Amino acid sequence: MTSTAASTFTYVTFIRTTPERLWSALTGPEFTKQYWFGMRSESDWKAGSPWRLVFPDGRVADTGEVVEAVPSKRLVLRWRNELRPELKAEGHSRCTIDLEPAGDTVKLTITHVMERAASKLIEAVSGGWPKVLSSLKSLLETGTGLPRIHEVQSCIGTEAKAS
Repeated sequence: MTSTAASTFTYVTFIRTTPERLWSALTGPEFTKQYWFGMRSESDWKAGSPWRLVFPDGRVADTGEVVEAVPSKRLVLRWRNELRPELKAEGHSRCTIDLEPAGDTVKLTITHVMERAASKLIEAVSGGWPKVLSSLKSLLETGTGLPRIHEVQSCIGTEAKAS
């Protein structure tokens, strides 16, 4: 019997908003552009449907499939990087996004897992998710995402020009 080690990244934050508003921010392409440094997250958000993350210039950063979608509660995505060959070669990861009411806030938990040890994808998203989620929190709490800088590093660890 063999065992496979997994690489996991988990991030938890509390955002002063409602689960419904946070869900809209996570799933609305025009909303995601405001905090994900210009990128759009596109899908119809039904189980089995395709999903993709698209740069402002039309390049596709990541693709996958909606595994589970429970509005305002949980979103599970199969996720594969399309830009960096060494990340794409690792195949699909699994990203689980849980929303849980917590008083006048929502506890947002992101768990991104690759079923292999020492995943380069998990290393890349470990640098990107905190930036994206900090911008999301700022947008929902203040009305403005984090300021864009000339060059921002996306959640996939590649340089992307902010537009």
